[in-house]
Amino acid sequence: MDGDEEYSAYVGARWNTLLRAAILLGCPVQEAEDLVQAALVKCYVSWDKVSKAHDRDAYVYRVLVNTHTSNHRRLWWRERPSPDMPMMAASNDVTALSDLTDSVQRALAGLGRESRAVVVLRFFADLTEQQTADALGIPAGTVKSRLSRALDHLAQDPNLCDLPGGANNDPRRRHSTATEYRG
Repeated sequence: MDGDEEYSAYVGARWNTLLRAAILLGCPVQEAEDLVQAALVKCYVSWDKVSKAHDRDAYVYRVLVNTHTSNHRRLWWRERPSPDMPMMAASNDVTALSDLTDSVQRALAGLGRESRAVVVLRFFADLTEQQTADALGIPAGTVKSRLSRALDHLAQDPNLCDLPGGANNDPRRRHSTATEYRG
């Protein structure tokens, strides 16, 4: 298989996962598509290097996160993506309409950019701690500490507390919270 075929196969297999990761990083659907496309163009240009990487997925996710970070450093007079596209009003994306998706996106929006990237790569992209560290260019211990703080923050997030399995649905949690307020 030559480089173009290998690249095409990789993109075909990973497009949806990369797109979801971009959405969970905080991009509207259209911006997420642009972000993934821009990251994959960067990967295509240096596909020889990407394909020889020790962990290709970690490499591609690092490019995705770096592209996301650099896109958000735009100066105010540069192009700004619009969240609403009039011709795209009739979306068939069922997940964008669900309460669960909305709650998770709101909760993730409450995290800082670095913590959010760790949570998305570790739990959504299902990367190991080491792969996440490699993708973000940070030590594995930093991944652990950011993840710990982010999970503590998410456990207290009101957007997630009312979901099935959320903190407000745990009878032990309700009791301890009620006790704290009484006394």
